[in-house]
Amino acid sequence: MSFVAKAALAAVLALGAGAGGVAYMNSDAKSDVATVATLPLSIKSTNGTHTFEVESAKTQDEQARGLMFRTDLKPDGGMLFWPYPPTGGAPVAASFWMKNTPSSLDILYVRADGTIARIAENTVPFSETPIPSGEPVGAVLELMGGRAAELGIAEGDLVTWDKAK
Repeated sequence: MSFVAKAALAAVLALGAGAGGVAYMNSDAKSDVATVATLPLSIKSTNGTHTFEVESAKTQDEQARGLMFRTDLKPDGGMLFWPYPPTGGAPVAASFWMKNTPSSLDILYVRADGTIARIAENTVPFSETPIPSGEPVGAVLELMGGRAAELGIAEGDLVTWDKAK
């Protein structure tokens, strides 16, 4: 990471987000900061229900930025890209990458019915290799790398959240 990006990241982390949101930086590494609302999300797995408080990336800008430049992920945190695509409409095949993302992530592709279609585990930080969903999805959930396996979360598990938020 360049000196400029490190300085910008330090500024973002120092500013924080205030109540009800999380601070993050835009995808072109400028030092402007915005906040994203958080919402509760649960995943029903064969070994129980796992709860998270995730950031909700709903707009095109929020989804383009995602978790780029972030190093502050928590085990019970993450980011939900919903609706996907951000313009609404029918589910589509998704493809994510790890450009400018210093932390390994688990990327969970979620069908319109809430079931997990695919889990890309422990993605490679900074990689620009596309990570496809394999089928049309209505949402994408990013968790800290390795978290899905640690909790026993698997393809077919049910993801729920308040879609009114």
